[in-house]
Amino acid sequence: MTTPGTITRPAPPVAPDYGRAFALWREAAAPHWEAYTRHAFVEALGDGSLPRESFLHYLRQDYVFLIHFSRAWALAAAKAETLAEMRAASETVHALVHVEMPLHIRNCAEVGIDEQALEATVEAPENLAYTRYVLEAGYSGDLLDLMAALAPCVLGYGEIGLRLRGAGGPYRDWIDTYSGEEFQTLCRDVGALIDGALVRRLGEGWADLPRNATLAARFAAATRLEIGFWDMGLRGH
Repeated sequence: MTTPGTITRPAPPVAPDYGRAFALWREAAAPHWEAYTRHAFVEALGDGSLPRESFLHYLRQDYVFLIHFSRAWALAAAKAETLAEMRAASETVHALVHVEMPLHIRNCAEVGIDEQALEATVEAPENLAYTRYVLEAGYSGDLLDLMAALAPCVLGYGEIGLRLRGAGGPYRDWIDTYSGEEFQTLCRDVGALIDGALVRRLGEGWADLPRNATLAARFAAATRLEIGFWDMGLRGH
């Protein structure tokens, strides 16, 4: 019950349950995470006000991004130490190639941009910076370094999808993909993969080790690169 004159403020956003590591790393990167998941590009997707040209520019760049991202997840399978880790990484590659990328193809085909044109997209500097950061994390580090760099994309899109779930408008197909049960299951599986990999390599007390701070910093860096990607999309060039 509120008294007259009381200002009721909305409760802070609650993180989806994608595992312990996600919750801790998300909290450590809170200002950047908020700027990423509630970016003006995201809000305009939700209310349908995003200019179509900005959306198509983003889709073309994101299509190329997903090619590199799929390679990074394939690298995760190569760095796996168990069959379960390998299976989770390979299933993520499958989701990227058979769920996300077809979404981009469908949306672009509607305006006459075919798959060949998508693959010929010249990468924007923000795209180059992000994809090469993720791949470098995998080449120079272990599976944990790679997971920390990969997590903001998969889990951030999952969180955004849940928040925008049910929105209509011109971008409903995009929203439905990331809010749908198939992608949400993927997010939970990725969160479980990260948690399991941490325990396997660092032990149950991993959250209190210096290595966790390093991994959290990787997560935050990738989150900042996500913000730059949205900025690029909003500019439309």
